[in-house]
Amino acid sequence: MSNQTFQFLKELPTPLSNPPCVLYKDELLICGGDRQRTCYSYHTIKNEYKFICEYPSNVKLAGHCVVKLVNNNNNEKNQITLLSFGSYWPGENKHTLVMKYVSVWSNTINISNELNNYNQWIPFTDNQNHPIIIGKDENHDYEGVRAVIGGSNNHLLFITCWETNISVFDLNMFQFIKHDTLPIKYCIRYHCFISNSENVQGQGMMKTNKQHYQMLLFGFLAGLSIEYDEDNNSFEFHQLPLYDAISSFNCYAYICTNDIILFFGGLFSDIFDHIISESVHKYSIKENKWITFKNVLPIPSYYCVAILDEEDNDIHIIGGKDDSDTVVSTYMKTKMREWDPSQLSKNEMKCIIQYLIRNLKIKIGWIDDFDKIIIKYSR
Repeated sequence: MSNQTFQFLKELPTPLSNPPCVLYKDELLICGGDRQRTCYSYHTIKNEYKFICEYPSNVKLAGHCVVKLVNNNNNEKNQITLLSFGSYWPGENKHTLVMKYVSVWSNTINISNELNNYNQWIPFTDNQNHPIIIGKDENHDYEGVRAVIGGSNNHLLFITCWETNISVFDLNMFQFIKHDTLPIKYCIRYHCFISNSENVQGQGMMKTNKQHYQMLLFGFLAGLSIEYDEDNNSFEFHQLPLYDAISSFNCYAYICTNDIILFFGGLFSDIFDHIISESVHKYSIKENKWITFKNVLPIPSYYCVAILDEEDNDIHIIGGKDDSDTVVSTYMKTKMREWDPSQLSKNEMKCIIQYLIRNLKIKIGWIDDFDKIIIKYSR
């Protein structure tokens, strides 16, 4: 690896710890942070920020979670819907809000009458317009909560949180349909929880059988493969190998793509030690194997967030705290190929396919199966 593995980008407008982020086209949407209610859009090409909105003044943010809901309405292709939930304390301080986002970088925004609440956080409501608070009636601490979207219609929200809990919230029925306990010894928060997908993190779970979905979880002294049977509304859990170099850490940034998970930094803290990591680790799902890289983060870091831009194969690492426990404004990126040379970006795959099409003089368009063909070929 080169000594320029990480590229520093324009600093965040304000220091941010635990800033949930969502990728949307050429934008990275930064949805607040611990005790910071301001949301920004970072334009990945222009290297500039724009203000979107603030969370309501009564919302207290600390370790909250933001996910992108799947929208099957073709008439709303120029907007996305974000769901934000979680809190520092269980009970009354939990929030559940949605934002219909339309790019703040667009010069001409055409908004229909029913979308007059775009680009602001509003209450999450059911079909009768009753506010819904996810976890309000559950005695769970949602600080450092993690969630992924899945199910046959991408209508299920899988939630893992403090006290070894895993729950399933049905976004169509607006209620929990399952609670279970993870087979681990210690409480988790700020952990790694991902769908075991053939694509990038957050793009949907891999369907292993008729209605079976797989997830992976890593946290403090915990590693699990989780399978959910939608037909029977039941979980199966399988232990995964722990890796000494990272097993006692949490609060790391992580991304998942194809069959690998990358972990950046992290925190180990008890009454005797407070260790901030600068290490980068990789777990191969297919090979069930861990490695630690010689290259490390430019600064030790925890409470930072990582997100993968699949188009350009860039990993964005945002905010966090350094080894003096100072919240930072750092924003940097690194190429996925630096950590796994077999990975090709979508743009690279399209260039290869276009070259093959020109050579073969085949007049066909791009299909998703080409992604899988090129990924397999590159390995």
